[in-house]
Amino acid sequence: MESGKKILMGMTLDELTATARTLGLPSFVGKQMAGWLYDKHVTAIADMANISKANRARIEEAYTVGAMEPAERLESKDGTVKYLFPTVAGKYVETVFIPDGERATLCVSSQVGCKMNCLFCQTGKQGFEGNLTAADILNQIYSLPEHDRLTNIVFMGQGEPMDNLDNVLRATEVLTSDYGWAWSPRRITVSSVGIKNKLRRFLDESQCHVAISLHSPIPAQRRQLMPAEGQMGIRDVVELLKQYDFSGQRRVSFEYIVFGGVNDSPLHARELVKLLRGLECRVNLIRFHQIPGVDLHGADDTKMEELRDYLTGHGVFTTIRASRGEDIFAACGLLSTAHKTAETE
Repeated sequence: MESGKKILMGMTLDELTATARTLGLPSFVGKQMAGWLYDKHVTAIADMANISKANRARIEEAYTVGAMEPAERLESKDGTVKYLFPTVAGKYVETVFIPDGERATLCVSSQVGCKMNCLFCQTGKQGFEGNLTAADILNQIYSLPEHDRLTNIVFMGQGEPMDNLDNVLRATEVLTSDYGWAWSPRRITVSSVGIKNKLRRFLDESQCHVAISLHSPIPAQRRQLMPAEGQMGIRDVVELLKQYDFSGQRRVSFEYIVFGGVNDSPLHARELVKLLRGLECRVNLIRFHQIPGVDLHGADDTKMEELRDYLTGHGVFTTIRASRGEDIFAACGLLSTAHKTAETE
């Protein structure tokens, strides 16, 4: 990143317009910059051809686009690609591109590391190293070599999106606004463990899909797996969600990693049905991917299928999510950039 310069990527149209005025340029230059950034994806202010050379020079004195190419690329045998992106603060985050026929999903990160410290998650073992800026979040899409192929974005990479809500909302505004990428919010899913006030604010201010990390319908057990249960319990999360309409295009889903002998019993199946009764939703069952030092193991396929069939048979639409990218540590729960932190210290 060019030393001392501010970054244009991640600015809203109002902010770009205000930037133009601050530089003594006409207000319409803000809209021109938005077009070059979010429609044409330029990487240099010098490429903003319909802005006069003198005005480009004035912008360039204090600003830079902010696009940063990935530092590393790893491709899985199943076609999944994991990228390592630098951040404005000199850290790194991992981003996962998942092609699947005509569908192509990008799993983006919102933080370096994570505060939530879920027992089963490698990102949590890294600890928290900082929030991503809106530019950092958008750069994972902007500088992705396959960005033209994307059909969906999921905020399910490193970090808890609700713990960095201002920047997540700013990024999703740019993604969904007419001046930005103009994506339908139905192409974007934002995950959360459930954080008081933040989840409500997200539901009020965004029309993107929401995915809740559930993992156990029994509060005491969920707290052992996910310390965040102590701050906003899963029952409170579900009661909050019931205040919103998910009968139309907007969707709420629940992520449920299935641990053998832990959360895959008939009791858990019954409690899930009881917990989710009256809420239009779906459950995604996820295979557990082993991480060092954690005494948890994945359930076998039979158990997962039995759980899926019970839930579906009792009115809770349930799928078993295919595992992708495990051989390059790109699968659910495996993302970490702790090694890069160690290298740079």
